[in-house]
Amino acid sequence: MLAIFNKGLVNPPEELHSPASLSSSRKPKLPMEILKDFLSSNPPNALSIGFSAGASLAYIPPQNPCTTYQRLFCGVDEIYCIFLGSLNNLCSLLRQYGLSKGTNEAMFIIEAYRTLRDRGPYPAHQVLNELEGSYGFVVYDGKAESVFAALGADEGVKLFWGIAADGSVVVSDNLKVIKESCAKSFAPFPAGCMFHSEQGLMSFEHPRSKMKAMPRIDSEGVMCGANFKADVQSRMSSMPRVGSEANWALRGSKA
Repeated sequence: MLAIFNKGLVNPPEELHSPASLSSSRKPKLPMEILKDFLSSNPPNALSIGFSAGASLAYIPPQNPCTTYQRLFCGVDEIYCIFLGSLNNLCSLLRQYGLSKGTNEAMFIIEAYRTLRDRGPYPAHQVLNELEGSYGFVVYDGKAESVFAALGADEGVKLFWGIAADGSVVVSDNLKVIKESCAKSFAPFPAGCMFHSEQGLMSFEHPRSKMKAMPRIDSEGVMCGANFKADVQSRMSSMPRVGSEANWALRGSKA
């Protein structure tokens, strides 16, 4: 999978930028080149969708039915989700949210996101802590022009993110794609964490802890983005909440 969001849409952590990208023999690519290369190097059934706000999503249906985790893509009411992995407690979550038995993980994530966006009875970290299994997902809300991504704590699924030549954020489960797209400005997406356009990166396992960036050095001894983890010794003075008085849609919607 591949997701690209321009700098005006999201503001990634500054530590993802590596000055080594400027001097590297492999330069970061522009978003259109990244998307073109991704689609041309994958099977004919690969699909992509672009948005006027500066977002692009690309998806390759699984070729091997015996793959270790699912790859799902769907869109409902201008909300789009790419989901990797599986939720062990999907059946109980569907009952909790009043959804039909035929709802898959990507469709569930969209409904959970929409509940947070429109009604927000719980903070986002509480909702994510209810998910059991190995998973990673990226949600793009076309109406609110916002991005929400998360990666499960068990590290069964891997996601990577980096910075393109124009400052856009690139997200993929394919490390080779990220390396070729972002040169030295990339890192693993941190497990047990979520990222939202406005709230930034935070841990849903330790929601009151600040995020700490630790420099990454590659095999060539060059600084390569940063690893992020929750600093459990620190505490934020207040918890960002998503609710009826301060929900994502009201701040981000262009409608």
